[in-house]
Amino acid sequence: MRGAAGCVATVTLLVTGCLAGPNFVAPAPPKTGAYTNAPLEQLQKNAMPLDTSAAPPEQWWSLLNSVQLDLTIRQALQANRTLSAARSTLEQSQALDVVSDAARYPNVALNASAGRNKYGAAFLGPFELPPFSYFSIGPAVSYTFDFSGAVRRSIEQQHARTLYEQDELNAAALSVSGNVAMQAMAAAAARAQIDNLMALLEDDRKDLQLVQGAFEAGSGTRVDVLTAQSQLANDQTLLPPLRRDLSVATHALALLTGEAPADWTAPEFKLEDFTLPSRLPVSLPSELAHRRPDILAAEEQVHVATAAVGVASANLYPQVSLTANASLQATTLRRLFDTSGGGWGFAGSLTQPLFDHGALKAKQRASLAAMHTALANYQQVLLSSFAQVADALESLDHDQELILSEQGAVSTAAENLELTRESYSAGNSGVLQVLEAQRQNLQARLGLVRAQSLRLQDTVQLLLALGGQIPQADLEVASPTP
Repeated sequence: MRGAAGCVATVTLLVTGCLAGPNFVAPAPPKTGAYTNAPLEQLQKNAMPLDTSAAPPEQWWSLLNSVQLDLTIRQALQANRTLSAARSTLEQSQALDVVSDAARYPNVALNASAGRNKYGAAFLGPFELPPFSYFSIGPAVSYTFDFSGAVRRSIEQQHARTLYEQDELNAAALSVSGNVAMQAMAAAAARAQIDNLMALLEDDRKDLQLVQGAFEAGSGTRVDVLTAQSQLANDQTLLPPLRRDLSVATHALALLTGEAPADWTAPEFKLEDFTLPSRLPVSLPSELAHRRPDILAAEEQVHVATAAVGVASANLYPQVSLTANASLQATTLRRLFDTSGGGWGFAGSLTQPLFDHGALKAKQRASLAAMHTALANYQQVLLSSFAQVADALESLDHDQELILSEQGAVSTAAENLELTRESYSAGNSGVLQVLEAQRQNLQARLGLVRAQSLRLQDTVQLLLALGGQIPQADLEVASPTP
């Protein structure tokens, strides 16, 4: 009975041409409707309210309103070497798409051959055949019937790979554009801290002049002068690390734009060149799952693995193929195209696996396991993306708190420094009080710069985590590179 049932199933499959293996179904959108379980009070009240109805802009970085950043990102999208490699990989996959699709059609070839033969006497027996030449030319056709769907599953698998490479290109472009923005802001932050430190050094020199004047007038001591000189020297040591940070950021920008650091000059980014969005277009988690490129790439990996299960399942069924050829044959070249020399051939074949020690079944189980792995990886990418959005939102909420605190600290420290200097000039306080007030003022000013830079960077991180849009036109190379 089992054998009869197997025969019936085989015949049914051959007649209907069913596709073996499971059909790919895109994973359902997540049920969660929010990224965080805590209210984002500071964002809603003081900074950038969240707008779940607003569509993200075509160029995510346009929300920062920086012309220099726009030009730099566009240059990076055109010339970055990582993106060039991703484009080439996509082109390769698109070409393989055409190769796989060709398997659906008959393969037609033109065969031509020529040669000279001499048969031995032991082979021909009593007959004797002198050496002769032969010539042949004609078409040959071969075709594989895709009853089990192996060819169609292979085409589906390759097409899913191409979609995956497209999503990988989009993800790489998003990463490159995000890195450009982050390095631009790092350069702007370093430059702002350098400007603040230069102003501080100027204050140090003024303090030194003030102390020296008091010493020369007899109201100060030599210790006060040495203390002021020591403060100036110590503050000068803060300058080289900031200049190093600026150089590292500009060199990274050169690399991102496909240039050597010695051959490219980065724009002079400043923190005031960037503006924060008035509202943050925060899409729902269900929408994010259908827009963020790394999530889409993971989904296509599931599709590839599902199609691979179909290929492995189809290999368990019979494989049917037909071949045919026609040719003109002659023993002399001038008679090759005589109609009397025509010949043809036709053959069909059927291959049914009978015993392979369980290899095909094991391949099917392996492909199923790979499909489950791809699905688990997709779910992990999805959860990680939600966590990244949540982290960025929480960071921005706390950044706003930090900004308010740093602004208050700067105002208080500046007022304290001014009063302390007046008190020192009046002889009511010593130089140590002035230097301590100046140190607090420096810390407050640098802290505000770092807080402002951190808020900008966290804004970029949020826009990237939300799957910032990059038009396909920006990914197309304007002119071929040698």
